[in-house]
Amino acid sequence: MARVRFEILAECRQTGARAGLLHTPHGVVETPVFMPVGTQAAVKGMAPRDLIEQLDVRILLANTYHLFLRPGHEVIRRLGGLHRFMSWPRAILTDSGGFQVFSLAALRRVTEEGVWFRSHLNGDAHLFTPQSTVDVQAALGSDIMMVLDECLPYPASHEAARQSVARTIRWARAAFARYREKSCRGEVAGVLFPIVQGSMYPDLRRQCALELLELEAEGYAIGGLSVGEPRALSLEMVESTVPLLPRERPRYVMGVGLPEELAEYVARGVDMMDCVLPTRNARNGCLFTSSGRVVIKQARYRDDPAPLDENCTCYTCRNFSRAYLRHLFQAGEILFARLATLHNLHHYFERMRQIRRAIVEGWFVGLLAATRERAEYEKGVE
Repeated sequence: MARVRFEILAECRQTGARAGLLHTPHGVVETPVFMPVGTQAAVKGMAPRDLIEQLDVRILLANTYHLFLRPGHEVIRRLGGLHRFMSWPRAILTDSGGFQVFSLAALRRVTEEGVWFRSHLNGDAHLFTPQSTVDVQAALGSDIMMVLDECLPYPASHEAARQSVARTIRWARAAFARYREKSCRGEVAGVLFPIVQGSMYPDLRRQCALELLELEAEGYAIGGLSVGEPRALSLEMVESTVPLLPRERPRYVMGVGLPEELAEYVARGVDMMDCVLPTRNARNGCLFTSSGRVVIKQARYRDDPAPLDENCTCYTCRNFSRAYLRHLFQAGEILFARLATLHNLHHYFERMRQIRRAIVEGWFVGLLAATRERAEYEKGVE
């Protein structure tokens, strides 16, 4: 029996959108799904009980790089694995740490073996290899693990991207060899996804995807986006890559997107997404609502008795005014981050539930058109 199994329940014929069920060792995840980011084994400001009871989060993302450095994967393994360590009974996806390592341009060196880097915490030197990142994630016990890949900044030359793709493919093969060895010994709890790279070049994306198909993975990710490129280019790369991936496997686009972009990625056949935007923006006072963004520090909200979003049913909107939220933000109260994060995540999850319902019930095309019209209107207002 496969550790992770994907089941398609409905598809939109006019677009690539589909609704499904992702069966994992820690429960069933309805797709398309947005995954909150719990970088250091915690979604900032949110208790696991809140994520489950208030939002019904079925899967979240944790970061291999940060957990490797602190407290260390062996510590987590000895304490029963990441699920027990963070008291999270549902599914966990862990990234390989590659994106974080490659963002530390001044602190790392890429070799064929892997990536040498210095900890941003204390300067200690470490080596991430395709094999070691599998070992670390296996120790964490994640349901879905990611291979080590090379993520280039934007823009990158075609030659640099070509070399990067070749390295990413070699690393993916090495990672899968280690993963299969550990699987035979019963040392992994989840599955491993490879990552399609290729910068902003469709021909390289195609080459990378086709070679990674030989791994016969349980799912495939599209990486190397949200690295400074225009949003339209991100969507173009996804659109050119998704048709190459197996229909019967889940497709995960890493590090996207804005609320109005969720339906766009789903329309291109994407099943899984993650992004720090709802939590990071919340802490910075930028809140997503059904009528556009609210920057809560603005003086116009000082005496505003209205809820943040009249159409929202989250705990924050049912109980607190914009004036109170502005007061908390201006006063630097920790409660603001908690209430704002809850609201932003609720906004994302409601959007995804509506998208899924539209696919199942057959009105996704209309929803997509309305989303695009609304996004154009908000651009004009800004």
